[in-house]
Amino acid sequence: MSRNDETIILPRGRARFDPLDRPRLEYLDPQGLARQVSVSEAMLVGRGEDCGLRLHHELVSRRHFAIYPEAGRWWVRDLGSRNGTLINGRPIDRLPLEGVTTLQLGSDGPRIRVTLPERVPEAPASTSAEPLFRHYFADDRPGAMGEHTRFIRRFLHDEKRRQRRLYLGLIGVVLVLLAAVGGFALFQHQQLVETTRLANDIFYDMKELELQIANLEAGIAADASAGLKAQVAESKRRLLAMRERYETFVEQVQAARPIPLNTEDKLILHVARLFGETELDVPKDFAGEVKVYIRKWQSSPRLVRAIRRLNENRYAPMIARALSEQGLPPQFMYVALQETNFQPRAVGPPTRYGRAKGMWQFIPATAKRYGLQPGPLQHSGDYDPEDERHDVARATQAAARYLRDIYRTDAQASGLLVMASYNWGEGNIIKRLRQMPENPRERNFWRLLRDHKIPKETYDYVFYIVAATVICENPALFGFDFANPLASG
Repeated sequence: MSRNDETIILPRGRARFDPLDRPRLEYLDPQGLARQVSVSEAMLVGRGEDCGLRLHHELVSRRHFAIYPEAGRWWVRDLGSRNGTLINGRPIDRLPLEGVTTLQLGSDGPRIRVTLPERVPEAPASTSAEPLFRHYFADDRPGAMGEHTRFIRRFLHDEKRRQRRLYLGLIGVVLVLLAAVGGFALFQHQQLVETTRLANDIFYDMKELELQIANLEAGIAADASAGLKAQVAESKRRLLAMRERYETFVEQVQAARPIPLNTEDKLILHVARLFGETELDVPKDFAGEVKVYIRKWQSSPRLVRAIRRLNENRYAPMIARALSEQGLPPQFMYVALQETNFQPRAVGPPTRYGRAKGMWQFIPATAKRYGLQPGPLQHSGDYDPEDERHDVARATQAAARYLRDIYRTDAQASGLLVMASYNWGEGNIIKRLRQMPENPRERNFWRLLRDHKIPKETYDYVFYIVAATVICENPALFGFDFANPLASG
């Protein structure tokens, strides 16, 4: 090998490229002297003894890259070197050579300038059907290949096997991870389903206990014994513990939702809970339907005017107190909103049951049953100052007792059924309620809608009250400038 020209010999049995078409490699040796190599067949470059061009540098791998002909062109291919083969600072895998190309072995390693004449001949006819590079895999005749060709062939076979093992290993790891993630997701889903079931079971057990407490408290009026009072107190302690456990389960279920609830949806479910429905078991379209009625309130001045009347007359604290004394959520106050917009002098149209009068729209028979005396003008469409249904305080006390009786008996602690009953009347809805199973889990508003046809007026009545309650819990969220009427009630 001469000092300035190291020519690589072609393997036996292969046609040579014209010398004018051979790439020329220029580099500096360890002493800083310029060297050049003219390449006529495939060649390895690296630190190893099997390399046609050996470069002793710490950043150069034992087999760093190969330069070889294929399909009438010359190519350079990185051989999985530790520090990479770079062009203009960017690592390459395989690249055709044209003109002048500067290869760098590692970011701070030696540079090799590769010069290729512009004229590149067509691939030999004998290899036109199969790229020359594949020769190193297909030709098994020992005499048909040179020493460097055998090195490249052996190395590329080894490299293919190594990469195949690597890819299979990676695929195996990915499959194991996917199986683990899928298994964990399935486990989480099962846990979520079980937590939801437990939460619903606790909720309906709470409802039944609430009904028992309400009936016990109703019995205290007739039998105020210490034993009965102690039983009520113990039941209330149990109910408090069940509520805490239920709240924990609800938080776990909602935290596991793939799409978190927005503020409006959380508020709608909160109101459903206030009215005696579990937020984990409402129909999927419930929140959307409530929002329809929220938009109806937003498109009308009616709610603003009614709340102004409520606040100006300071009705809210009195109504909330009366409802709470009967063990009812103070949000039942909005029944009077839907009935009369909180107008004490309201008079309803004539019906076969007589005219409903007052803020709570009692008909004469129901008014008498709850201690209200209709006035001499009870059959008239006029306001009657002697009619106790127009007395806000007395009518509110009667309404609270009436709502409680529906709540703890026929409605089975379902606030939405209480509203429907109040609107449609005992003679219509209660007989349908009594056809349902006598337990809170199966006697609810959703079951009523599924099994019975109710008037649209009653359907609207319930959703207007629910939507108004949602708005009044956080008026600013929905664009209203009044405060929550119950915030200081």
